[in-house]
Amino acid sequence: MQQRKIHHTSVSLTELGFGASVIGNLYRVTPVDDATAAVDAAWDAGIRYFDTAPHYGLGLSERRLGAALRDRPRAEYVVSSKVGRLLVPNEHPNGVDTEGFVVRDDLRRQWDFSRDGVLRSLEETLERTGLDRIDVVYLHDPDEHWRQAAEEAMPALAELRDQGVIGAIGAGMNQSAMLARFLRETAADIVMLAGRYTLLDQSALDDVLPAARELGKSVVAVGVFNSGLLSRDRPAEGMKYDYQDAPPELIARARAIADVCEAYGTTLPAAAIAFPYTHPSIINVTLGMRTSEQVVRNVELKDQRVPDGLWKDLRAQGLIRSDVLAGHAGGRDAGCL
Repeated sequence: MQQRKIHHTSVSLTELGFGASVIGNLYRVTPVDDATAAVDAAWDAGIRYFDTAPHYGLGLSERRLGAALRDRPRAEYVVSSKVGRLLVPNEHPNGVDTEGFVVRDDLRRQWDFSRDGVLRSLEETLERTGLDRIDVVYLHDPDEHWRQAAEEAMPALAELRDQGVIGAIGAGMNQSAMLARFLRETAADIVMLAGRYTLLDQSALDDVLPAARELGKSVVAVGVFNSGLLSRDRPAEGMKYDYQDAPPELIARARAIADVCEAYGTTLPAAAIAFPYTHPSIINVTLGMRTSEQVVRNVELKDQRVPDGLWKDLRAQGLIRSDVLAGHAGGRDAGCL
């Protein structure tokens, strides 16, 4: 699988990444054997970038990912995790986590973007994963914490990067405007952009993507299925968009895009994965993968040929923004190593 370098760093990511939130029991229980098999299948498919976070399953994702990778050659893969939510003892447990993960709530999340919080979070991540280092570290959802994240957390990460402890640093969010600020105003090398550059939402063209291109910085795209609406060949009623029931007008638009995909001999989910690569600053698409079967399907979708003419036709029909791909003809292969 081809790799692309995080600009201005020595870290390279495979074009497709393994999102480990789901093996932290996101929404439902994932048996440990299924989680391990998913990581094994990803490795066999050539995926060498794995993303996790303390938030995912109150540390369960980090523990499972670390265990599944522990016997792999450490120089051959890249792991990213996140800081900003410390895991602390829960004084009032109710039995099950209330933030979407089916795990015991003996721990709770505590926002902390201080220097000490960053260092403590990283130390605890290393303990949970059992790894000798974390290659890429993101500030996790600092929406309400800009000042502390920008003035304390990011400088702490920059110091660790400059010391060679971390390979690259950045922020991950569901919005794009603040990510643009991190690129322009801090030492961030890369941002993880969730759901804001997809076939149904190209709002990142207004802020973070121009900033990344202007500054020569990198972007990882996640949430490319927009919570599921773009994950099937034919979108159906009751599917989710941005974690909520998709409104009828978005379902209709997704179906119209699916019709164009079919006319070009491809599918809606394959186009959803291919679309972010059309921007030269996006170097990776990371997808949540719960089982080995999901890994195989996602790799097959990623490898499915999506003709360049599809994007032109979608623009012409007003189904994606007219400035998509403006001034860029490199497509998926641009910037590959």
